[in-house]
Amino acid sequence: MSQVQIARMQTVLARQRASFTAALPEPLSVRRDRIDRAIALLVDHKDAFAKAVSADFGHRSTQQTLMTDIMPSVGALKHARKHFEAWSRDEKRKAMFPLGLIGAKAKVVYQPKGVVGVIAPWNFPIGMVMVPMAGILAAGNRAMIKPSEFTERVADLFAEVVPQYFTEEEIAVFTGGVEVGTEFSKLAFDHLIFTGATSVGKHIMRAAADNLVPVTLELGGKSPTFISRSADKKKSGERIAMGKMMNAGQICLAPDYLLVAREQEDEVIGSVVKGVSAMYPSLLANDDYTSVVNGRNFERLKGYLDDAKAKGAELIEVNPAGEDFASSNGNKMPLTILRGVTDDMKVMQEEIFGPLLPVKTYETIDEAIDYVNAHDRPLGLYYFGEDKAEEQKVLSRTISGGVTVNDVLFHNAMEDLPFGGVGPSGMGNYHGQDGFKTFSHARAVYRQSGLDVGKLSGFKPPYGKETEATLKRELRK
Repeated sequence: MSQVQIARMQTVLARQRASFTAALPEPLSVRRDRIDRAIALLVDHKDAFAKAVSADFGHRSTQQTLMTDIMPSVGALKHARKHFEAWSRDEKRKAMFPLGLIGAKAKVVYQPKGVVGVIAPWNFPIGMVMVPMAGILAAGNRAMIKPSEFTERVADLFAEVVPQYFTEEEIAVFTGGVEVGTEFSKLAFDHLIFTGATSVGKHIMRAAADNLVPVTLELGGKSPTFISRSADKKKSGERIAMGKMMNAGQICLAPDYLLVAREQEDEVIGSVVKGVSAMYPSLLANDDYTSVVNGRNFERLKGYLDDAKAKGAELIEVNPAGEDFASSNGNKMPLTILRGVTDDMKVMQEEIFGPLLPVKTYETIDEAIDYVNAHDRPLGLYYFGEDKAEEQKVLSRTISGGVTVNDVLFHNAMEDLPFGGVGPSGMGNYHGQDGFKTFSHARAVYRQSGLDVGKLSGFKPPYGKETEATLKRELRK
């Protein structure tokens, strides 16, 4: 990466911050206008974005991109547009006794932070830029965007169309590979949001630490799926199949592995197979089924399968039409269900991010809970079942970024719920009002009364009777 490119990023950051500072306090009408322009950008270029995504993946249907990237982004922006004025109102707080009684006032004022850096992943290369943008713009910030180099055509399209709707002082896009991303993460933003792998997130956090930049990290992980003995197996299989096959499993919240009662393993696997076959009677020639993004990830997934098989796992390929994947030129891959998995297999150590589905069995639900708690806290957790006491036990004794009961993924689609991880699966959250608060500075404002509070309370030297009276009152059990 050239010094010219680094200098340009630094220059744009300085210009955005100067423009931001000069505009304070920026009217809410300006924020609304920016949200409107962001919606227009997506709607006007939705087909071009869908074509770019498909070209980058090798194949992804227009409908899926519209459903999983464009529609959630537009929805998030519209939700912010509807509610951000209410979110922006000052919050009245109570002044400590007895200050409130003598006229003191306290409140929280939500101010924009300034310039927010956005580092986006390749799996949903539009949505992971524009969904957080709803909170960023609603809070009154400027933004600098670094799209993924693995979806190069999408990144180039962002670089082309963003200047048609926003000045560089409002939103700027920087394309390029790892070196660009590394230098981007070192910039002195007022906030940085990164979506991607946990291993990369550690580097992002180290880089941000040099400038004490607050970070939001959405990192994924291995989201467990509990199948209760009480679950409707047919519905469970259909919904797990939908969540695992969408985007060919390349979703940070995809059900990563199943936890199934030992005597129900065959039934659950059969229900997943039926669910896949109903949605995708064929795969290679099916426009609805997405390709693995590139050869590198295709070989990584094959490596997981080879490693698991060598260590004793049983592999069940779900290939409804019996198609010849080995002779195909692309990177499409059928779902493979893995039985008999153990923790020494790579497929149980790494986030899968592809169409592989390990199955672990349990004798008791406590055994399954203990297994989840012995591993990193996941981004998502799923419970299928009708046993309310058992459901409560699972939810109360585990910790995850979010939960969906009797389905998968859907808590992420709720704009009024916070979305984010915990521990190795991330930190901080966004969506809706929670995103607005993430990208805002909650400023405490205290207004003193006209009385000499310091003297009345004994805080003002010389210390004397008032001081002793205050200490005696406040230091009681």
